[in-house]
Amino acid sequence: MKSSTTSWRPVCIAGVAICFLSTTAVLHAAGDAKKIRSVEGITEYALDNGMKVLLFPDESKPTVTVNITYFVGSRHEGYGETGMAHLLEHMVFKGTPKFPQVWKSLQDHGASFNGTTWYDRTNYFETLAATEENLNFALELEADRMINSFIAEKDLKSEFSVVRNEFEMGENDPVSILSERITSAAYLWHNYGKSTIGSREDIERVPIQRLQDFYKKFYQPDNAMLVVAGKFDEAATLKKIEKLYGGIARPDRKLEPTYTVEPTQDDERFVTLRRVGDIQAVGCVYHICSGSHPDMAAVDVMADILDATQTGRLYKALIETEKATSVRSSAYSLCEPGHLEIMAEVRQNKSLDDVRETMLAVLDDLANQDISDAEVERARNSYAKQFTRLINDSGRVGVQLSEYAAMGDWRLMFWHRDQVAKVTPADVKRVAALYLRPSNRTVGMFIPTKDPVRTTVPPPPDVLAMLKDYKGQQAVVQGESLPPEPSAIEARTQREDLPGGLKLAMIPKKTRGQKISATITLRYGSEEDFKGRIDAVGMIASMLDKGTAKHSRRELADELDRIKTSIGIGGGGGRGRMGRGAGGGETGAMSISVETERKHFAEAMALLREMLREPTFPEKEFDKLKKQAMASLESQLSEPMVLAMNEMMRRMNPYEPSDVRYVPTPAEQLQRLQAVTLEDIKSAYKELLGASYGEVSIVGDIDASEARTIVADTFKGWKSPRPFERIAREFKETQPDTVAINTPDKQNALIAMAMNLPIKDDDADFAALKLGNFILGQSSNSRILNRLRQKEGLSYGAGSMLNASALDRAGMFGVYGICAPQNAEKAIACAREELDKLLKKGVTAEELEDARKGYLEQVKVQLSADGGIAGMLANDLYLGRTMKFRAEELAKIEKLTLDEVNAALRKHIDPSKLVEIRAGDFKVTPKPDASKDTAASEDDDSGNEGSESESSDDENS
Repeated sequence: MKSSTTSWRPVCIAGVAICFLSTTAVLHAAGDAKKIRSVEGITEYALDNGMKVLLFPDESKPTVTVNITYFVGSRHEGYGETGMAHLLEHMVFKGTPKFPQVWKSLQDHGASFNGTTWYDRTNYFETLAATEENLNFALELEADRMINSFIAEKDLKSEFSVVRNEFEMGENDPVSILSERITSAAYLWHNYGKSTIGSREDIERVPIQRLQDFYKKFYQPDNAMLVVAGKFDEAATLKKIEKLYGGIARPDRKLEPTYTVEPTQDDERFVTLRRVGDIQAVGCVYHICSGSHPDMAAVDVMADILDATQTGRLYKALIETEKATSVRSSAYSLCEPGHLEIMAEVRQNKSLDDVRETMLAVLDDLANQDISDAEVERARNSYAKQFTRLINDSGRVGVQLSEYAAMGDWRLMFWHRDQVAKVTPADVKRVAALYLRPSNRTVGMFIPTKDPVRTTVPPPPDVLAMLKDYKGQQAVVQGESLPPEPSAIEARTQREDLPGGLKLAMIPKKTRGQKISATITLRYGSEEDFKGRIDAVGMIASMLDKGTAKHSRRELADELDRIKTSIGIGGGGGRGRMGRGAGGGETGAMSISVETERKHFAEAMALLREMLREPTFPEKEFDKLKKQAMASLESQLSEPMVLAMNEMMRRMNPYEPSDVRYVPTPAEQLQRLQAVTLEDIKSAYKELLGASYGEVSIVGDIDASEARTIVADTFKGWKSPRPFERIAREFKETQPDTVAINTPDKQNALIAMAMNLPIKDDDADFAALKLGNFILGQSSNSRILNRLRQKEGLSYGAGSMLNASALDRAGMFGVYGICAPQNAEKAIACAREELDKLLKKGVTAEELEDARKGYLEQVKVQLSADGGIAGMLANDLYLGRTMKFRAEELAKIEKLTLDEVNAALRKHIDPSKLVEIRAGDFKVTPKPDASKDTAASEDDDSGNEGSESESSDDENS
């Protein structure tokens, strides 16, 4: 399904400050929370001060997520305030009197965290290992940030450059900008037509007093909803919430609802965007109902019917005819009437006018065409599958509730699910006739019409009245708790060798919704086998889900949706991995992930068996895949980030073009891809693929004996035609150099520095080097990010990276940063200064203890995900390791001394050997940046982005 209930722009968060407002709220005696209602395991409470509280206990997940939502977004901004909600989200990370260094505090607790802003709401969340200390910390942090955040002018001067850097990142993507321009033209008055990130000038000029007033107005308990989801004691947590939040007084001010109503559109509107790019695009926007309106379910189904792979009306008209390389349909579910966006990408050698005419013809005629039961059922099944995956992950549910609450009530999440299940073909035809009218759309050209037909979008319903008697469905089956510790995981692991050559590891455990996660790695071929056809080998995985002897590509997708299963197949080529270890990313290693439920495991593996052993390699699907891949490569030919990282990989892997380890340029990749034929792929598959070498790991609600039989039957008799021989990685001494790649009309740049290291991940001093790198640039309180983002205001994201192989003495160290082109040299200089300072003066005792604690807490979070554990077990089977290896590494981390960490850093990292690379538009006249002088002397801490759980592909913050 294509409903955009989550936001769609990059997520970012802010740092720390020194001074604070003298506006600490007056506290009163905390009152008891009043239970309001309970739906499907989620219970709502209300505090006397107007704050809503949702508790969603899940004993099967050893993490806890705390999410607080403020019902304020870009919709609530006034004249001159565009981007203020988003800017305030950054500023709230600058600290409070109790938590003066928010990023550091979150890092100390190993939190995966973020803040996001959208049209109707702003939210902040953190996911931590489920301990009483961590939960208390998160609740206390959000309570303090609600009323005591530093919103200081000194912080604003440095932070607006970071926000502007984020703004400029979006400016590099012409398709995103086209979407923004179309939406802006579609709305004459309503703030939904304005980008959440705001105007560059408003961001830079906002007076601090106005931002402070905005904060004090909206960041209050009567405008907030707190969600706690995961493993926690419900009664004790509720008492804690009553104490922390119940005592915050309800403010005297009254929040008036927004009252701007977008007038009915009475003309077809057009937009043309001209800027540098490598691919064309055409799109259109229609006004639709609010996310809470009963029509929304049918609109969602209609969006899926339009762009569903193989069966979608637009897919058939544009992709199968090779007019476009991609098409998507997205319905934005918002508090007030939203919009439906259609977007297609087109290669430069194709007619954009032809695509536009074809697209509009399909949309204009949809209401006149028959909508089949199969199309509607397919869309409903797809939505049901996505919802099942969501509801089985309490952490995601905790955050997703923000979107529905912002539409009017959190119960809409379940109500909408029920409405989608009831949609009929007649419903789809009705909403198509109502909304898909020429007078209700905005596209790229103006065409007058004599008799316009206008659409009046219905207002949002009374949600509380509509949901008055709504009870929801039965809550999902609960699971068990498995401590996120290597020893506990090892104690539950069963291992054995299967007949035929595969190795198997299993952890039977009760999971929420009886979920099963499996990872399969098939290994094949040798260096000699891959010579001259590495690109063909790399495309095998992408063709295995395109059709089998029993099912077409569409039928396979329908079957997977029906049994609520996801199967991902990737890998094979593995070129230029820079010593990433021994996992599925290696050349000759195909990595497969399976997520399903216990009752569907046998069916899921049967479908996987078909994909692996009975693929038909349809020629039409190959042609589409190849064209899409080429279009993707063409779109990267002028992208600074792609070109800089590609150059880094090439410098770290200086192999001859004939070597399978050679890293081609994007232009060479395009040329090689063009030469690949379907027969090349078929031949490589026939000569290489089999199941004589590989690993299978399963974590979840399984019967071990039954699962073993299913796996054995899946691969029984499928022998590898040729033996697998691992391709070793060699250590190559880095040749220092300075490289500048000019990318005209790109307002963002990437800087990078790197060098190769002769190390393995089991070296005696690798743990010390790893923790040292964590301090330098891999934590959310790292020196690199503190300097480039928090202190200098140069970069939206910056850090360092460290890779080491488990089998070859070939690793890599690097530093990177995103910045404006005119700031690239300063960013490199600052990064080098921080690296030199670390090597000369060393890590401090306080840094070591903070990093040690934060790293160990992060590991707990990593060991709480069943899919991640399955991947670790599969990789360990290949390496001949158990979880004991990780336990020993953690024990080393716990005992590391300052001398050991500093010695490891000085031994392995030599700044004189770094290759310096920068890519961006270095020929433009730089715009003066007044913030740099004021920010350069400030000293504060922050860190890398927290784990971006909402699909950072969507949100602006």
